[in-house]
Amino acid sequence: MESRREFIKKSVLGLGALAMGGTSTELFAKSKSKKLTILHTNDMHSWIEPYTKGKHKGMGGMAQRAALIKKIRLEEQNVLLLDAGDIFQGTPYFNFFGGELEFKLMSEMGYDAATLGNHDFDNGLDGLAKALPHAQFPFLTCNYDFTKTELAGKFLPYKVFVKGGIRIGVFGTNIEMNGLISEKNYGDTVWLDPIGKAQETVKQLRGEEKCDYVICLSHLGLTYKENPSKMCDILLARNVEGINLIIGGHTHTFLSKPLTETAPDGRKVLINQVGWAGINLGRIDVDFSYQHQPKDWQSATINIVENSWKTT
Repeated sequence: MESRREFIKKSVLGLGALAMGGTSTELFAKSKSKKLTILHTNDMHSWIEPYTKGKHKGMGGMAQRAALIKKIRLEEQNVLLLDAGDIFQGTPYFNFFGGELEFKLMSEMGYDAATLGNHDFDNGLDGLAKALPHAQFPFLTCNYDFTKTELAGKFLPYKVFVKGGIRIGVFGTNIEMNGLISEKNYGDTVWLDPIGKAQETVKQLRGEEKCDYVICLSHLGLTYKENPSKMCDILLARNVEGINLIIGGHTHTFLSKPLTETAPDGRKVLINQVGWAGINLGRIDVDFSYQHQPKDWQSATINIVENSWKTT
């Protein structure tokens, strides 16, 4: 018959061996895994209210979007809400309020970050500067240099968010202004090479900032069939190491699910875009291991229709 001391010793050793076993490790990993929910929009173009006619009748509208976002936040713990630019221009709301209303409503919805689109310069640098104080979220751009303009110091190249212990780096890349935006509207703003600046920024996010996941907010456009060599999201994904997800804009592309490209290091890069005018809300759920490594993802494009949300 075993002594009490021997029984306890064997029990402790047995528990230690079990903890090292596959089943116990899997249970531990599962209990520590986390999910990040990324919600995103692009090219809203000042559509404050839903469509009133045509094939999109009843769709969109900031009030309906706000209700949907609120519902998702009640269901999920770790949520990021992002926008890929062209917030301005498209309805009389912009002509009358100059972007103030759009920024106020996005702030009410709790946007975490956005980047700039070409139409966000439609009232010039002074018009953008006037509207910016109404945005209670940062605008991110790593390749627009505003040093010699009145907007110097108003933008960040990136921002790091911590959700459930996961470090998420978000940065912005933007389209070339020359030939697209009136020179008087961007003044002395300097456009820098998106690939070079993205490589520099991602290196900092992965290194010094120790980010587990990197998101690019891009207003470069998805791709250009008429000019395959023109800078776009697909070329960015193929040429920059360390990006997990590109949330795009500019080309008003309706994707039912993200595209996948391969970076130089072999990493799979997701690229998503959800059309324009606030008709859809993009959603990407990323599952992380207990070591904060992304291991799986699911996506949905949610049609915003009269408080009856449809997922594609």
